[in-house]
Amino acid sequence: METPEIFEGGTYSDERGNLFFNNNFNASKVKRIYCIENIDTEFIRGWTGHKIEQRWFSAIQGSFVIRLIKIDNWRAPLKESNVLKFKIDSKKLSVLHVPKGYVTAIQAGEKGSRLLVMADYYLGEIDDDFRFPLDYFVNL
Repeated sequence: METPEIFEGGTYSDERGNLFFNNNFNASKVKRIYCIENIDTEFIRGWTGHKIEQRWFSAIQGSFVIRLIKIDNWRAPLKESNVLKFKIDSKKLSVLHVPKGYVTAIQAGEKGSRLLVMADYYLGEIDDDFRFPLDYFVNL
């Protein structure tokens, strides 16, 4: 089973400006992309996950805290599940890979933050969207 990981990006600056890059991320599995911009830094978008689909996240503006839970039972997950916490920001073009089998809770770290989301299935290609109330898991 795959585990979440961050593909570190980087920056380069010279007299022309700045370049943000990620030479470690292979985007060949990506079929669609979209952006998330939360209403404010207090709002947490979650818990949403996928049994089949995997996602990749990159902060293209500002920063985000992304919490992940590996789901043990999609009908009645353990409420005391372990939460993994990742922080990503737009200072580098780092990419967080979330394998299939996880739910996410996404919180902006600063006003105006924008998160690029990449998925390996087209919208409507599969029925694989699972949602749990934000207060379902006790370890948020």
